[in-house]
Amino acid sequence: MGPNAIAATIFLVLAIHARLCHGITRHYRFDVKLHNVTHLCKTKSIITVNGKFPGPRIVARDGDQLVIKVVNHVINNISIHWHGIRQLGSQWADGPTYVTQCPIQMNNSFLYNFTINGQRGTLFWHAHISWLRATVYGPIIILPRKNESYPFPKPHKEVVITLGEWWNNDTEAVISQALQTGGGPNVSDAYTFNGFPGPLYNSCAGAKGMTDTYKLKVKPGKTYLLRLINAALNDELFFSIANHTMTVVQADAIYVKPFEIDILLMTPGQTTNVLLKTKPNPKHSTYLMAVSPYTTGSGTFDNTTAAAILEYEISSNNSSKRSPNNVTAKDLPRLPSINDTSFVANFSRKLRSLGNAQFPVNVPQTVDRHFFFTVGLGTTPCPKNQTCQGPTNRTKFAAAVNNISMTLPTTAIMQAYFFGKNAGVYTTDFPQFPLNQFNYTGTPPNNTNMMNGTKVVVIPYNTSVELVMQDTSIITAESHPIHLHGYNVYVVGQGFGSFDPKKDPPNYNLVDPVERNTVAVPSGGWSAVRFKADNPGVWFMHCHFEVHISWGLRMAWIVLDGNQPNQKLPPPPADLPQC
Repeated sequence: MGPNAIAATIFLVLAIHARLCHGITRHYRFDVKLHNVTHLCKTKSIITVNGKFPGPRIVARDGDQLVIKVVNHVINNISIHWHGIRQLGSQWADGPTYVTQCPIQMNNSFLYNFTINGQRGTLFWHAHISWLRATVYGPIIILPRKNESYPFPKPHKEVVITLGEWWNNDTEAVISQALQTGGGPNVSDAYTFNGFPGPLYNSCAGAKGMTDTYKLKVKPGKTYLLRLINAALNDELFFSIANHTMTVVQADAIYVKPFEIDILLMTPGQTTNVLLKTKPNPKHSTYLMAVSPYTTGSGTFDNTTAAAILEYEISSNNSSKRSPNNVTAKDLPRLPSINDTSFVANFSRKLRSLGNAQFPVNVPQTVDRHFFFTVGLGTTPCPKNQTCQGPTNRTKFAAAVNNISMTLPTTAIMQAYFFGKNAGVYTTDFPQFPLNQFNYTGTPPNNTNMMNGTKVVVIPYNTSVELVMQDTSIITAESHPIHLHGYNVYVVGQGFGSFDPKKDPPNYNLVDPVERNTVAVPSGGWSAVRFKADNPGVWFMHCHFEVHISWGLRMAWIVLDGNQPNQKLPPPPADLPQC
């Protein structure tokens, strides 16, 4: 082999190595536009991406760069959040309006540019302004690098199932009316599987709504990887498949120690990957998949059950001839009661990080800064000369972190921070602990009013943080799915009642705690999480119930720059939208 051939071979090997190690660049275009969709006998014009509901899926490998051009063709302002993506070095692509960026206005566009770094599994993208994520959402599928495999047997097929909602009413009008009156908003009309409400709802789409029903066709004796996403606005959802068990292998795109279940729970914002091993000799050709809500609050909610069809590809001679058109509620799998907090707590305790040599657990063993945040509902006074429908006389519903109901500014916090122009935008005095201490899950205080403000927490780069999030019963005790942008956190402890700083920490799991981007704070309880603040920038943290975020259950963290060049917030891109 001559010198030129050797050089060419070396170049080819290096090129292949670079591709395996650093991935490729994948381009997508998202056109935000109106599209007519019909469900539950109603046709309505909804905001979609590329005319799809749910929106298009993003498929990439760990290490790939994603360049996604979002073009807004509707009168509503828009922004897109890539839920669960760490955004290391690409902080300006995170998406929450008035925190990371100003919204993309009509006839404008923005190029989201980020690289997937050390992540694999299922995440999702969604609108991050007002309630537009009711219809603007879609899956993110992150495959392992080409030279890596799953830490479980390779499935026969992979399937995405996105759980959402269908609203006959315009969700923007729903939240607008609720904020004006101060009362609770109307609720959705149906839950959906990949956009379809299914056969248990009234439908004009065919015999018992079967053309309005999602069907998953499977073969006997095969293993399927189900990528489950809860994209609902305000509902935690139970999921089950009649007469089948599943093995949980990932949560929020993090591998977990596998465990078998027949029912699982996901809060809005959470994802779960499960292995479904189909029956080698099924008794029936069809089985129902179902979702129903979990709720502990006192407000109204969508108390319905949605179904989809698991259909075996077998001859009718090998099973009973139960037609998909004949399925009824009696064929549903067993689902927990609406307020089965005991089941939820037991399921949560089963989630543990895989914690092997390839996927180690890096939970901080020591803590630099301790924070204690109350999360829950309260009130704000009703404006004069106005009738309000809040929980008490002349009040409106509000929600808060440490009794501060966050007011979003009219410019993006991260832009103000980067250019040193925070005056009038935000202050840096968010309290580390509640200003007023009380029995958080006992008798509520007489004054239920929240303070309003735009306050942030500022911490140095690489700080080891412990955050305890405590539910309150000021108005009602209920679960709160808390999402921290830009980070995964380790859930080191959970419990009921008020957190005890002396008795509870000795029971923390610092060996294999589950790692999540969205953490459910138990109803009438608390969750303790730890993380290393290794991602500089401004990071939104909020409840993933859209009604609670609208009422103010949100705040922001500023993580300061480190000393090294790769530890600093980069300048904003030239096409970053302006307010």
